[in-house]
Amino acid sequence: MRGPDAYPTVSGVAAAARLLSTRHPDLCRMRLAGESRTGRPLWLLSVGHGRRHVLVVAGPHPDEQAGGGTVLWLAEQAVADRHRQADADLTWDFLLCLDPDGTVLNESGPAGPRPPAVHFRHTYRPAACEQPEWAGSFRAPGDELPETYALLAVIDELRPFLQCSLHGTDVGGSWVQLTSDIPGLAEPFGKYAAELDIPVQAGTYDALFWHGSGPGVYVLPPGGRRERFACEPENVNGSTWCRPQRHGGLTALVEVPMWATRRVADPAPHPEPSQAIGAMAARLRKDGAALTATLERALRVIGTPDSADSSEALLLRGVEQAVGAFAALAADYDVLAADSPVPLTMAHVAALDIAARRIPLRAAGMLLRVLDEQPLGDGDPAGEPGRLRGRLERRLDAGARELVASVDARWVPVYDQVELQARTVLAAVDRLS
Repeated sequence: MRGPDAYPTVSGVAAAARLLSTRHPDLCRMRLAGESRTGRPLWLLSVGHGRRHVLVVAGPHPDEQAGGGTVLWLAEQAVADRHRQADADLTWDFLLCLDPDGTVLNESGPAGPRPPAVHFRHTYRPAACEQPEWAGSFRAPGDELPETYALLAVIDELRPFLQCSLHGTDVGGSWVQLTSDIPGLAEPFGKYAAELDIPVQAGTYDALFWHGSGPGVYVLPPGGRRERFACEPENVNGSTWCRPQRHGGLTALVEVPMWATRRVADPAPHPEPSQAIGAMAARLRKDGAALTATLERALRVIGTPDSADSSEALLLRGVEQAVGAFAALAADYDVLAADSPVPLTMAHVAALDIAARRIPLRAAGMLLRVLDEQPLGDGDPAGEPGRLRGRLERRLDAGARELVASVDARWVPVYDQVELQARTVLAAVDRLS
């Protein structure tokens, strides 16, 4: 499927899904699965009438926008291939956007190709406790975010044998994370990625401690074993990813990149991983100290947001979590440099470097958005907000250019991101059918 090189908006995805339902009322139906924290609808589109359900969740992270196009691709494919879906006794269920509030806030930037600095300048990355998939790691049962509650209710109602969560990365390659193995998935996934010229990520920050099931496919370690860095407060067992296990199902996360680099696909051993990762830890501390000082100055200008649910408050909480993570992540990198649980390859080190560079870029971009709302000083043409903005703009521009240039990354057309994600979901369903 080819179309404009642009991500669809939340409202655009809902409108297209509604049109599909109108055109095929015998096969498609839309209903409200819940509401967001600010009252935006959480739409569920279902295609087919089989007893076996596949649940596809778009928009779990607002800055990962390919999923909206992917659910439309898959829904149209399910309609076109209705006889095969009926033979397989399948129903496809699409949660069109899990976090519409955050995604709308992220839609302030260009919908398609953009300079890397412009991307980070418009990014919104919520604090982990405000991400619907992860919120269960922080909140007691019965006190879930409304988006989390809606997703859990859908899972318990439909009992899907497969939940597919559609994610993305700003710079890197493509990979799949599984809560239980899907034997043979790596082969078609690698084939589709090669056809679209998207690197398969041979080493990742997210799945560093997960088991490999094949190139670019990672399986959650058995219960109790390490799954994430120590500095990360969220855990997979407390997330919505594990809910299908109650009903004999599993979850597949499909990650696709905005900018692709072949550095994350190099499985060769790194010659000096300890030295490289130690240098990243030092840079994290330096970046963290600089951003902490900038945030302290900015807070004196910004004051306390009028509402905890305002865009200003949401952005600030995202900044504060990012800034607060630098020291702990640097310490984790030091531990990894001294004693890695896995042999570190060129791909691993490239992925760890990308992760260390993008955290300050996200924080700087979100803080700039908050400062944009502040008035200029009366006695000074720029005032303190203007001076802070200028400093952050220069830091963001230089850091974003350095991130992309350091790994020789290139923009991946949106329709290629969508196609790889959709075809990988289809391959997972085929392997489980």
